[in-house]
Amino acid sequence: MSDASVPGSAPIQPPQQPAMPAGDQSVSDNDRLMAALSYAITGIVSLIVLLGESGKTRAFQRYHAIQSLGLAAAIIIYELLFSLCYCVLTTVTGGVLGCILWILGFVPWVPALYYAYQAYQGQMFEIPVLTQFMRQQKWL
Repeated sequence: MSDASVPGSAPIQPPQQPAMPAGDQSVSDNDRLMAALSYAITGIVSLIVLLGESGKTRAFQRYHAIQSLGLAAAIIIYELLFSLCYCVLTTVTGGVLGCILWILGFVPWVPALYYAYQAYQGQMFEIPVLTQFMRQQKWL
């Protein structure tokens, strides 16, 4: 007996990629490039996309520009907290940990570059906690 024939049960559906926002459904090379640059050059290109004419008409660019602005805010918060911890730990250890911990300042750029690659491939994706938060706030 299948699950669909049992009264009161809903069929289980596999997880899907986020749906394309409303608007033009075709994704051009320019859309993919601007979406990738929104992540790679966090903040600057996103603002250009959102303030420009394409931000109003190209749903793919707009989705990634808004999402990358949220990522930029998260990166700024991380960098501020990291800088504070770095200064304190470097001072406490007399500079020893400063020689080792500086590499952690580049940690948030690894996912940013990965997201840029995914956007350039034309994929719609969610950043695990950030996208859910942005949807709850009605930003996406």
